[in-house]
Amino acid sequence: MKALTNTELITFCGQLALILRSGISALEGLSLMLEDTPEGEGRQVIESVLSEMEVTGSLHQSLRTAGVFPDYMCSMTEIGEMSGKLDDVMYSLSEHYRREESLSASIRSAVVYPLIMLGMMVAVMAVLIIKVMPVFRQVFEQLGTGMTGVSKAILDFGSALGNYSMVFLILALVIAVLFIWLFFTESGNSHRKTIADKFFLTRGLSHKIACSRFASGMHLALGSGLDVDQSLEMAARLVDHPVVHSQIEEIRRLTAEGNGFTEAVTETGIFSGIYTRMLSIGYRAGALDDVMEQISRSYSEEVEERMNTLTSRLEPTLVAILSIVVGMILLSVMLPLMSVMSNIG
Repeated sequence: MKALTNTELITFCGQLALILRSGISALEGLSLMLEDTPEGEGRQVIESVLSEMEVTGSLHQSLRTAGVFPDYMCSMTEIGEMSGKLDDVMYSLSEHYRREESLSASIRSAVVYPLIMLGMMVAVMAVLIIKVMPVFRQVFEQLGTGMTGVSKAILDFGSALGNYSMVFLILALVIAVLFIWLFFTESGNSHRKTIADKFFLTRGLSHKIACSRFASGMHLALGSGLDVDQSLEMAARLVDHPVVHSQIEEIRRLTAEGNGFTEAVTETGIFSGIYTRMLSIGYRAGALDDVMEQISRSYSEEVEERMNTLTSRLEPTLVAILSIVVGMILLSVMLPLMSVMSNIG
């Protein structure tokens, strides 16, 4: 079975949190969830967890054995069982994966929409060059003249496209397969994140996303009763951004040497100034987990706002480019045609 998606994790953790908060045990809760789950992979997952738990009596061990739950979720479940806060941990996990899904949806919408627009632009221009331009060539030939300059160059380019249409079709299929691999497979997602970490236009966003995940993991771990060092270790598992991950390790090293947590965070510069100030106040007030949640939400909102801004700017830009290119192609034909018609008249 394949790993569960964020949406499936949200549903599983949310339902289990609701059941546990109602005073029902995890074992009985899984039985209730199984009754309401239709046939399919979801039912097989719950059956696997339930059968393992009937033997071991341990929810976190049953989740690990199922092999479809993230390691971080299994570790946090173990902490929840040990601390007696399993219901709170499950609810926090549900919210954590909800934020993860929201971030992923923002990224997908910001990337997919421009790609669709670009695809439409290419399709429109291909139709103009391959299908429409030859019609104008026939008109010019009937008038006893031929295309020159830009219009002739465009027509020659269209002829080349037509001659090698199979090559371009294969290229389009390769691009489509590459797109599906990058966005819908685990290995593709890993490579996409690596590219986003290094690409100058997405480097800043990638850093903010990593900071949001770090803060979210710290909130969840601290709220489950772990100390700062244990929370840092758990939160580091969520972050695959190389810079942020190294900053987390540096924070762990500094705190191990006796430095205060807020001082270590400030020295590494993992958060911006305002968030560091919030962290300092929250640490002194004994509300570090709540402040971490606020920081995570703030970073998530920043990312979503920037994604929405990027998409809103790309839409009119791409439409304008398409209009200009189409207009230039048509003018390159219509102006010479009007000149020939006026000479005939």
